[in-house]
This record gives sequence, structure tokens and C-alpha cells, in this order.
Amino acid sequence: MIKTILIVVCSLLSFIASINAKENSSKNIIYMIGDGMGANYLTAYRYWIAQQPNHTINSTILDKLWVGNAMTYPDDDTFVTDSAAGATALATTIKTYNGAIAVDHQHQPLHTLLIEAKKRNKSTALLATSDITHATPASFYAHQKQRNEYNQIADQLYDNQWQNKPLADLVLAGGLTYLQRQDRNLLQEFTKLGYQLETDFNKLQNLNKLPALGVFHDKGFEYALDSQQNRLALMTRHALNLLANPTTKQNGFFMLIEASQIDWCGHANDIACALAEMHDFARAIEIAHQFVLSNPDTLLVVTADHETGGLSIGADGEYNWNPQVINNVRHSLPTLGKKLASSESPINTWYALTQIELSEEARAELTSIQSGEQNKYVNFARKVINQYSLTGWTSGGHTAADVPVLAAGADARLFYGFQDNTQIAEKLFYLLSR
Repeated sequence: MIKTILIVVCSLLSFIASINAKENSSKNIIYMIGDGMGANYLTAYRYWIAQQPNHTINSTILDKLWVGNAMTYPDDDTFVTDSAAGATALATTIKTYNGAIAVDHQHQPLHTLLIEAKKRNKSTALLATSDITHATPASFYAHQKQRNEYNQIADQLYDNQWQNKPLADLVLAGGLTYLQRQDRNLLQEFTKLGYQLETDFNKLQNLNKLPALGVFHDKGFEYALDSQQNRLALMTRHALNLLANPTTKQNGFFMLIEASQIDWCGHANDIACALAEMHDFARAIEIAHQFVLSNPDTLLVVTADHETGGLSIGADGEYNWNPQVINNVRHSLPTLGKKLASSESPINTWYALTQIELSEEARAELTSIQSGEQNKYVNFARKVINQYSLTGWTSGGHTAADVPVLAAGADARLFYGFQDNTQIAEKLFYLLSR
């Protein structure tokens, strides 16, 4: 009798669980990639937000959603992936060689999540702070044997279609250089197909229905630290408003969001620039997470294609890190170099833009740089900011470090634990096919 009751109860619980699982299944998928964002970047962001040690350190939104880690190695003669191979794995489930955009070693096209989403009649969106032809967004819609063939990749944003329509219903990114060429004006072709078009980021709100194309810069956006704008967060909020419109949300949506320039700042070993990009990405994740809380049929997955720079939080054998130094830096290294090179008083300009009091040796080094020598000013700023903040870097390129996996909402449990980057894509394909 007791055994029978237990069987009935277990069956009932299983039935309830299956109902709940069905009700909260992932109709909508928000896939966010922090280019170059290793786990060390999440740690640095947490302590940069805190500013001071010796008190309770609050978790960031990144910490709260952190559920696992992933490997990133490519199918190449190295453990270190580039963005093309890394993004291809995240978009297709297949590892490939560095430089490949959603093709295998025989240059055959690979089936991507964006194509699968269109097959399932979902609305689709691509957001990036790089140009739309850059490796990560490109790996979701294009198939090219080399990532630097930008014009050919740009053409595929329009030419690669499903049921006579481009794969992306919404594009918000840079890339006018490649979409508005003398040999082919893709902007005109999109508008003839019924896409709303906007090229002024300050008029983002003019895009009020799908399909829509927002291409706002010749190539990538201005760095967040220089523009003082959380531009990815703004685009994320606007895109979700468009995708959640009652007239477009019937079958759900798939959205890729890339924080492209975390990687660029990492390549430059520019810690202030990197943390400003992380802040923009964190704000975008918060917006996406709030959407998930209001829409329980939505899945949010966040990861990275690789780690960039070999960032260390503490350097030179000292048991310390000084985020206050970083917080006072007002511009990225390229902009600092440009402003110092054109200044009549580099010492005064330096202090105004960084608030870093230089040692006598450093002052002498700064004043010895000739006016107009922008690269030397950049190198000086990089060395001093990293030295004074005790920030370390092991590389100007990528590393093979594992990357974090964050998840929330419907089916988030599938992404818990350690996994390969291809397994993230496998799980998303599975969810799209249900």
C-alpha cells in the first residue's frame, strides 16, 4: 500500500515537473558573448565595482548568473583559438581552424543557430559593438574561409536567406564601410526589402518595427570609456522592446548580443578600457535578466569565445591591486595618446585625464617624448596605468584559459558545470528543435 502511494506521488510530482518544464521552456533565447572575457575579467569587474578592500564585496550580476566554465580550443595546431573559430564553435557545434567563419576544414558551410532559429519561424536579431562583419556576429550568418574577407561576409548578411528573407530581422552594429560600398550598396537593398534603416545612433528609437537595420559607424563603435555611453545596454533594451512586441513575438525569438570590444581593450592591455566595456556588458546582461524575470519562457546564456591578454589582478610580486587608479582614467589608451600628443602641456593633460601623480622619473620620461609622437605616449600611458594599478598582462593576444558560462531562466540548468564550447551550441540547438 505504502509502495503504491509512493509510486502515485512520484508519478504526480513527475507530471507536475513536466508541466512546469513545458510552461517554462525556452521560447526565446538571448545568447550573449563577451569577446575576450575570461573568468579573470569577471573577477576584475567585481573588485573594480567595489573599489576598496577590507569590507564585504558584493556580487555583481555576472557573479549571480555564473553557473559553469567552458573550454575554447580550436580544431587547429594550437590550444589557443581566435574569435572566428571560437564563434563558429558557439554558433554551429563544430570546431574548426582559426580564421574560419562557419566553415569546416574543407570550407563547407556549417549549419548555424541563426539558420535553425529561422527554420523554427522565430524572429532573429544580431547586436554587436564591432562592425557586423566581425568574426563573432559573422559566424552566425556567413560562411567564409577567412575572417578578413569583409566585403564577401557583408554580402552574405543580405544574400544568405531563409524563405527569401535575410536571416536577421534586426541588426544593430557598426560596419557602414562594408555595407555601403561603391560596388554594392547593401543598405539600399535592405530598404527595398522593407527594412527600416537608421545610421545615427542618437536616433535609435526611430527603429520602431521589424525588420530593421541599424548601422551606426564606419566600423566599430567608439569605446565606452571615450563615449561615456553604455551603448550595448541601450541597444539591448531597444531590441528586446522590438522583439517582444505582440505583433512579432508569436513564435519567440533568438538574439545574439556581442560585447565586441572587451577583446580589443584586452589586446591593447588597456585595463580602464576593458572594465568600461565590461560595465556596458554587465548593464546589458542586467537588462536581459530583467526581461527573463518578466518572461519565464526566455533563456539567457552568457559566455565568451576566449580570454584575451592573460589579465592578472595584481602584479610585480605585490599582494595588492588598485582599482581606484583605474577608475580615474578618463579615456582609452589611443585617445589618451592622441590628446597627449597634441597638448602644449602633456604633464597637465596627463593629470587632468588620469589623476595619477607621477614620480620624478615618470615625469621626466613623459616630458622627454616629442610632441606628436602618439605611439610613445600610448606606450607610456599603458606602462604607467598598469604599473600604478598593479595590473598584469601576459600577452597582447589570446590565451587558452577557460571562459565562464552564465545562465538564467528557462532551461538554464542545462548549462551548469564544466563543458566544451561546442556543447553550449548543442544544447541551444536542442532547445530550438523542441
